[in-house]
Amino acid sequence: MHAIVLHAPNDYSYEEVDIPEVGEDEVLVKVKAISICGSDPKVFDGGYLSIGWPPSFPFTPGHEFSGEVVKLGANVTKFKVGDRVAGEAHCGCGHCDNCKKGMYNLCLNYGKVEEGHRHYGFTYRGAYADYNAYNVKALTKIPDNISYEEASLADTAGTSLQAIRLTGIVEGGYTVVIGPGPIGMFCMEIAKAMGSKTIMVGRGRRLEIAGELGADYLINFEEVDDVVKAIRDITGGVGVDQAFDAAGTKDSLAQCIYATRKNGQVACVALPTVDLHEIPVKTMVMNQIHVTGSRANPNCCEEVLKLMSEGKINAKGMITHVLPLSDFHHAMEVFTKRLEGAMKVVVCPEL
Repeated sequence: MHAIVLHAPNDYSYEEVDIPEVGEDEVLVKVKAISICGSDPKVFDGGYLSIGWPPSFPFTPGHEFSGEVVKLGANVTKFKVGDRVAGEAHCGCGHCDNCKKGMYNLCLNYGKVEEGHRHYGFTYRGAYADYNAYNVKALTKIPDNISYEEASLADTAGTSLQAIRLTGIVEGGYTVVIGPGPIGMFCMEIAKAMGSKTIMVGRGRRLEIAGELGADYLINFEEVDDVVKAIRDITGGVGVDQAFDAAGTKDSLAQCIYATRKNGQVACVALPTVDLHEIPVKTMVMNQIHVTGSRANPNCCEEVLKLMSEGKINAKGMITHVLPLSDFHHAMEVFTKRLEGAMKVVVCPEL
Protein backbone atom coordinates (compact mmCIF):
# COMPACT_ATOMS: atom_id res chain seq x y z
CA MET A 1 0.00 0.00 0.00
CA HIS A 2 0.94 3.68 -0.03
CA ALA A 3 1.21 5.97 2.97
CA ILE A 4 2.57 9.34 3.98
CA VAL A 5 5.74 8.63 5.94
CA LEU A 6 7.33 11.27 8.16
CA HIS A 7 11.10 10.70 8.53
CA ALA A 8 11.97 13.89 10.44
CA PRO A 9 10.33 17.27 11.03
CA ASN A 10 9.15 18.61 7.65
CA ASP A 11 10.65 15.59 5.86
CA TYR A 12 7.91 13.35 4.52
CA SER A 13 6.94 11.55 1.33
CA TYR A 14 4.30 9.34 -0.29
CA GLU A 15 5.81 5.86 -0.09
CA GLU A 16 5.06 2.19 -0.57
CA VAL A 17 4.86 0.34 2.76
CA ASP A 18 3.48 -2.92 4.11
CA ILE A 19 -0.22 -3.27 4.89
CA PRO A 20 -0.59 -3.49 8.70
CA GLU A 21 -1.37 -6.80 10.35
CA VAL A 22 -4.71 -7.03 12.16
CA GLY A 23 -4.81 -7.83 15.87
CA GLU A 24 -7.51 -10.01 17.39
CA ASP A 25 -9.61 -7.00 18.53
CA GLU A 26 -8.93 -4.95 15.41
CA VAL A 27 -10.28 -4.56 11.90
CA LEU A 28 -8.43 -3.56 8.77
CA VAL A 29 -9.94 -0.40 7.30
CA LYS A 30 -9.58 0.63 3.68
CA VAL A 31 -9.24 4.37 4.22
CA LYS A 32 -11.59 6.44 2.07
CA ALA A 33 -11.10 9.98 3.39
CA ILE A 34 -8.82 11.77 5.84
CA SER A 35 -9.41 15.34 6.95
CA ILE A 36 -6.36 17.46 7.72
CA CYS A 37 -6.59 18.63 11.34
CA GLY A 38 -5.20 21.89 12.69
CA SER A 39 -2.84 19.84 14.85
CA ASP A 40 -1.36 17.97 11.88
CA PRO A 41 1.00 20.71 10.65
CA LYS A 42 2.52 20.85 14.14
CA VAL A 43 2.99 17.08 14.13
CA PHE A 44 4.70 17.33 10.74
CA ASP A 45 6.98 20.23 11.66
CA GLY A 46 8.05 18.86 15.05
CA GLY A 47 6.03 21.31 17.12
CA TYR A 48 4.81 18.56 19.44
CA LEU A 49 8.01 16.51 19.79
CA SER A 50 8.36 17.70 23.38
CA ILE A 51 5.20 15.75 24.30
CA GLY A 52 6.08 12.71 22.21
CA TRP A 53 4.06 13.39 19.06
CA PRO A 54 5.33 11.41 17.22
CA PRO A 55 7.25 9.12 19.56
CA SER A 56 9.78 8.13 16.88
CA PHE A 57 10.52 8.15 13.15
CA PRO A 58 9.52 6.94 10.61
CA PHE A 59 5.88 7.67 11.42
CA THR A 60 2.55 7.96 9.61
CA PRO A 61 0.29 10.69 11.10
CA GLY A 62 -3.41 11.37 10.45
CA HIS A 63 -6.40 10.80 12.71
CA GLU A 64 -9.60 12.26 11.22
CA PHE A 65 -10.70 9.49 8.88
CA SER A 66 -13.43 7.29 7.48
CA GLY A 67 -13.31 4.08 5.53
CA GLU A 68 -14.58 0.58 4.81
CA VAL A 69 -13.95 -2.51 6.92
CA VAL A 70 -12.18 -5.11 4.76
CA LYS A 71 -10.85 -7.65 7.29
CA LEU A 72 -11.81 -8.75 10.80
CA GLY A 73 -9.65 -9.75 13.74
CA ALA A 74 -10.33 -13.07 15.47
CA ASN A 75 -12.43 -11.61 18.31
CA VAL A 76 -14.42 -9.02 16.31
CA THR A 77 -18.21 -9.35 16.34
CA LYS A 78 -19.21 -5.67 16.34
CA PHE A 79 -18.44 -5.10 12.65
CA LYS A 80 -18.60 -7.03 9.40
CA VAL A 81 -16.68 -6.73 6.16
CA GLY A 82 -18.18 -3.92 4.09
CA ASP A 83 -19.25 -1.73 7.02
CA ARG A 84 -18.70 2.00 6.52
CA VAL A 85 -16.97 3.45 9.58
CA ALA A 86 -15.67 6.73 10.97
CA GLY A 87 -12.83 6.77 13.43
CA GLU A 88 -11.47 8.78 16.29
CA ALA A 89 -7.93 9.37 17.48
CA HIS A 90 -8.23 8.16 21.07
CA CYS A 91 -8.47 4.51 22.03
CA GLY A 92 -7.94 3.96 25.75
CA CYS A 93 -6.49 0.87 27.39
CA GLY A 94 -9.99 -0.01 28.61
CA HIS A 95 -9.00 -1.11 32.11
CA CYS A 96 -7.62 1.93 33.98
CA ASP A 97 -9.93 3.93 36.29
CA ASN A 98 -10.50 6.71 33.76
CA CYS A 99 -11.29 4.33 30.91
CA LYS A 100 -13.76 2.43 33.08
CA LYS A 101 -15.49 5.76 33.79
CA GLY A 102 -15.75 6.48 30.05
CA MET A 103 -12.94 9.04 30.05
CA TYR A 104 -10.64 7.16 27.71
CA ASN A 105 -9.44 10.50 26.34
CA LEU A 106 -7.66 10.76 29.70
CA CYS A 107 -6.40 7.16 29.82
CA LEU A 108 -3.97 6.65 32.70
CA ASN A 109 -1.91 4.37 30.45
CA TYR A 110 -1.52 7.03 27.78
CA GLY A 111 1.21 6.14 25.30
CA LYS A 112 1.68 2.59 26.60
CA VAL A 113 1.08 0.43 23.56
CA GLU A 114 1.73 -2.73 25.58
CA GLU A 115 -1.26 -1.82 27.82
CA GLY A 116 -3.55 -1.43 24.81
CA HIS A 117 -3.54 2.35 24.52
CA ARG A 118 -3.62 3.92 21.06
CA HIS A 119 -3.58 7.57 20.07
CA TYR A 120 -3.81 7.14 16.34
CA GLY A 121 -1.80 9.63 14.32
CA PHE A 122 0.02 10.96 17.40
CA THR A 123 1.66 8.13 19.36
CA TYR A 124 0.55 5.28 17.11
CA ARG A 125 0.38 4.71 13.35
CA GLY A 126 -2.23 6.96 11.73
CA ALA A 127 -4.59 7.27 8.79
CA TYR A 128 -2.66 8.95 5.96
CA ALA A 129 -2.51 5.63 4.15
CA ASP A 130 -4.47 3.26 1.93
CA TYR A 131 -5.16 0.97 4.89
CA ASN A 132 -4.81 0.97 8.66
CA ALA A 133 -5.68 -1.42 11.47
CA TYR A 134 -7.95 -0.05 14.20
CA ASN A 135 -9.24 -1.34 17.50
CA VAL A 136 -13.02 -1.66 17.29
CA LYS A 137 -13.36 0.75 20.24
CA ALA A 138 -12.20 3.59 17.97
CA LEU A 139 -14.79 3.05 15.21
CA THR A 140 -18.43 4.02 14.65
CA LYS A 141 -20.72 3.01 11.79
CA ILE A 142 -21.60 5.81 9.36
CA PRO A 143 -25.28 6.54 8.54
CA ASP A 144 -26.17 5.73 4.93
CA ASN A 145 -26.85 9.35 3.97
CA ILE A 146 -23.42 10.63 5.09
CA SER A 147 -20.49 10.59 2.66
CA TYR A 148 -17.03 9.38 3.57
CA GLU A 149 -15.75 12.95 3.22
CA GLU A 150 -18.34 14.28 5.68
CA ALA A 151 -17.76 11.39 8.07
CA SER A 152 -14.04 12.17 8.22
CA LEU A 153 -15.05 15.29 10.18
CA ALA A 154 -16.70 13.24 12.95
CA ASP A 155 -13.60 13.48 15.15
CA THR A 156 -13.62 17.27 14.79
CA ALA A 157 -17.33 17.59 15.49
CA GLY A 158 -16.98 15.26 18.46
CA THR A 159 -14.29 17.48 19.97
CA SER A 160 -16.76 20.35 19.82
CA LEU A 161 -19.55 18.26 21.32
CA GLN A 162 -17.32 17.23 24.22
CA ALA A 163 -16.69 20.89 25.08
CA ILE A 164 -20.42 21.59 24.95
CA ARG A 165 -21.17 18.61 27.19
CA LEU A 166 -18.79 20.10 29.76
CA THR A 167 -20.33 23.59 29.66
CA GLY A 168 -23.94 22.84 28.87
CA ILE A 169 -26.03 25.13 26.68
CA VAL A 170 -28.61 27.58 28.00
CA GLU A 171 -31.55 27.33 25.63
CA GLY A 172 -32.54 30.80 24.46
CA GLY A 173 -29.30 32.25 25.81
CA TYR A 174 -26.10 33.34 24.08
CA THR A 175 -22.98 31.47 23.04
CA VAL A 176 -19.79 33.09 21.77
CA VAL A 177 -17.06 31.25 19.89
CA ILE A 178 -13.71 32.92 19.36
CA GLY A 179 -11.96 31.29 16.41
CA PRO A 180 -13.95 30.22 13.30
CA GLY A 181 -11.85 27.16 12.52
CA PRO A 182 -13.55 23.77 12.12
CA ILE A 183 -13.80 23.04 15.88
CA GLY A 184 -15.12 26.52 16.58
CA MET A 185 -17.56 26.20 13.70
CA PHE A 186 -18.97 22.94 15.03
CA CYS A 187 -19.24 24.50 18.53
CA MET A 188 -21.36 27.22 16.97
CA GLU A 189 -23.50 24.80 14.95
CA ILE A 190 -24.16 22.43 17.86
CA ALA A 191 -24.95 25.29 20.25
CA LYS A 192 -27.39 26.71 17.71
CA ALA A 193 -28.99 23.30 17.23
CA MET A 194 -29.48 23.19 21.02
CA GLY A 195 -31.37 26.49 21.05
CA SER A 196 -28.69 29.11 21.74
CA LYS A 197 -28.20 32.37 19.92
CA THR A 198 -24.66 32.30 18.53
CA ILE A 199 -21.87 34.86 18.14
CA MET A 200 -18.74 34.12 16.12
CA VAL A 201 -15.55 36.18 16.45
CA GLY A 202 -12.98 35.97 13.67
CA ARG A 203 -12.03 37.51 10.36
CA GLY A 204 -11.83 36.93 6.62
CA ARG A 205 -13.40 34.12 4.64
CA ARG A 206 -13.75 31.86 7.67
CA LEU A 207 -15.95 34.42 9.40
CA GLU A 208 -18.07 34.59 6.24
CA ILE A 209 -18.44 30.80 6.29
CA ALA A 210 -19.63 31.02 9.89
CA GLY A 211 -22.43 33.29 8.69
CA GLU A 212 -23.27 30.89 5.87
CA LEU A 213 -23.48 28.05 8.39
CA GLY A 214 -25.93 29.94 10.57
CA ALA A 215 -24.11 32.09 13.14
CA ASP A 216 -26.56 34.75 14.36
CA TYR A 217 -23.94 37.46 14.91
CA LEU A 218 -20.50 37.96 13.35
CA ILE A 219 -17.75 40.09 14.91
CA ASN A 220 -14.68 40.87 12.82
CA PHE A 221 -12.01 41.54 15.44
CA GLU A 222 -10.09 43.68 12.94
CA GLU A 223 -13.03 46.05 12.60
CA VAL A 224 -13.94 46.66 16.25
CA ASP A 225 -12.03 48.54 18.93
CA ASP A 226 -13.06 46.22 21.75
CA VAL A 227 -14.12 42.61 21.10
CA VAL A 228 -15.49 42.10 24.62
CA LYS A 229 -17.63 45.25 24.42
CA ALA A 230 -18.96 44.14 21.04
CA ILE A 231 -20.00 40.79 22.51
CA ARG A 232 -21.58 42.35 25.60
CA ASP A 233 -23.46 44.90 23.48
CA ILE A 234 -25.17 42.02 21.67
CA THR A 235 -26.24 40.50 24.99
CA GLY A 236 -27.57 43.75 26.44
CA GLY A 237 -24.50 44.12 28.63
CA VAL A 238 -25.08 40.90 30.58
CA GLY A 239 -22.60 38.66 28.79
CA VAL A 240 -22.88 35.25 27.19
CA ASP A 241 -23.94 32.06 28.92
CA GLN A 242 -21.18 29.99 27.31
CA ALA A 243 -17.90 30.96 25.66
CA PHE A 244 -15.58 28.73 23.66
CA ASP A 245 -11.94 29.57 23.08
CA ALA A 246 -11.23 27.87 19.76
CA ALA A 247 -8.39 30.23 18.86
CA GLY A 248 -5.79 29.56 21.54
CA THR A 249 -4.12 32.96 21.28
CA LYS A 250 -2.67 34.98 24.16
CA ASP A 251 -5.82 37.14 24.21
CA SER A 252 -8.67 34.79 23.34
CA LEU A 253 -9.15 33.05 26.69
CA ALA A 254 -9.21 36.35 28.59
CA GLN A 255 -11.72 37.73 26.07
CA CYS A 256 -13.95 34.70 26.67
CA ILE A 257 -13.82 35.20 30.43
CA TYR A 258 -14.51 38.94 30.26
CA ALA A 259 -17.42 38.33 27.84
CA THR A 260 -19.15 35.71 30.00
CA ARG A 261 -21.98 36.52 32.38
CA LYS A 262 -21.79 35.87 36.10
CA ASN A 263 -21.79 32.13 36.84
CA GLY A 264 -21.22 31.47 33.14
CA GLN A 265 -19.17 28.73 31.50
CA VAL A 266 -15.95 28.93 29.46
CA ALA A 267 -14.35 26.00 27.63
CA CYS A 268 -10.83 25.91 26.19
CA VAL A 269 -10.84 23.70 23.09
CA ALA A 270 -7.81 25.06 21.20
CA LEU A 271 -4.45 23.43 21.90
CA PRO A 272 -1.58 25.95 21.90
CA THR A 273 1.94 24.59 21.60
CA VAL A 274 2.88 26.28 24.90
CA ASP A 275 0.97 27.28 28.04
CA LEU A 276 -0.54 30.75 27.97
CA HIS A 277 -0.92 32.71 31.19
CA GLU A 278 -3.07 35.73 30.31
CA ILE A 279 -5.87 34.67 32.66
CA PRO A 280 -7.96 37.27 34.56
CA VAL A 281 -8.31 35.33 37.81
CA LYS A 282 -9.85 38.24 39.72
CA THR A 283 -12.71 38.46 37.22
CA MET A 284 -13.16 34.69 37.34
CA VAL A 285 -13.46 34.72 41.12
CA MET A 286 -15.64 37.82 41.45
CA ASN A 287 -18.07 36.61 38.78
CA GLN A 288 -17.83 32.89 39.55
CA ILE A 289 -16.82 32.05 36.00
CA HIS A 290 -16.31 28.34 35.42
CA VAL A 291 -13.35 27.63 33.11
CA THR A 292 -12.65 24.11 31.89
CA GLY A 293 -10.19 22.46 29.57
CA SER A 294 -11.75 20.09 27.06
CA ARG A 295 -9.82 17.28 25.42
CA ALA A 296 -10.84 15.21 22.42
CA ASN A 297 -14.18 13.52 21.88
CA PRO A 298 -14.93 10.57 24.18
CA ASN A 299 -18.18 8.78 23.30
CA CYS A 300 -19.18 11.54 20.88
CA CYS A 301 -18.86 10.08 17.37
CA GLU A 302 -22.21 8.32 17.23
CA GLU A 303 -24.05 11.44 18.35
CA VAL A 304 -22.35 13.85 15.94
CA LEU A 305 -22.85 11.46 13.02
CA LYS A 306 -26.53 11.38 13.94
CA LEU A 307 -26.61 15.20 14.04
CA MET A 308 -25.05 15.25 10.56
CA SER A 309 -27.49 12.64 9.29
CA GLU A 310 -30.47 14.63 10.61
CA GLY A 311 -29.19 17.87 9.06
CA LYS A 312 -28.73 19.58 12.42
CA ILE A 313 -25.05 20.27 11.78
CA ASN A 314 -23.46 20.82 8.39
CA ALA A 315 -20.13 19.11 7.81
CA LYS A 316 -20.29 19.35 4.04
CA GLY A 317 -20.38 23.15 4.23
CA MET A 318 -16.94 23.17 5.84
CA ILE A 319 -15.22 21.03 3.20
CA THR A 320 -13.59 23.40 0.75
CA HIS A 321 -11.08 21.05 -0.92
CA VAL A 322 -10.93 17.32 -1.72
CA LEU A 323 -7.53 16.20 -3.05
CA PRO A 324 -5.65 12.93 -3.67
CA LEU A 325 -3.53 11.53 -0.85
CA SER A 326 -0.73 11.23 -3.42
CA ASP A 327 -0.74 15.04 -3.70
CA PHE A 328 -0.40 15.51 0.06
CA HIS A 329 2.33 18.17 -0.11
CA HIS A 330 -0.04 20.38 -2.07
CA ALA A 331 -2.96 19.56 0.21
CA MET A 332 -0.94 20.55 3.26
CA GLU A 333 0.10 23.80 1.58
CA VAL A 334 -3.52 24.61 0.74
CA PHE A 335 -4.50 23.95 4.35
CA THR A 336 -1.67 25.77 6.14
CA LYS A 337 -1.66 28.82 3.84
CA ARG A 338 -5.48 28.84 3.60
CA LEU A 339 -5.27 29.02 -0.17
CA GLU A 340 -8.50 29.56 -2.07
CA GLY A 341 -10.41 30.11 1.18
CA ALA A 342 -9.48 26.70 2.58
CA MET A 343 -11.37 25.53 5.65
CA LYS A 344 -11.43 21.73 5.77
CA VAL A 345 -9.10 19.98 3.32
CA VAL A 346 -9.87 16.29 2.83
CA VAL A 347 -7.49 13.85 1.14
CA CYS A 348 -8.67 10.59 -0.43
CA PRO A 349 -6.39 7.63 -1.21
CA GLU A 350 -8.54 6.48 -4.14
CA LEU A 351 -8.48 9.78 -6.07
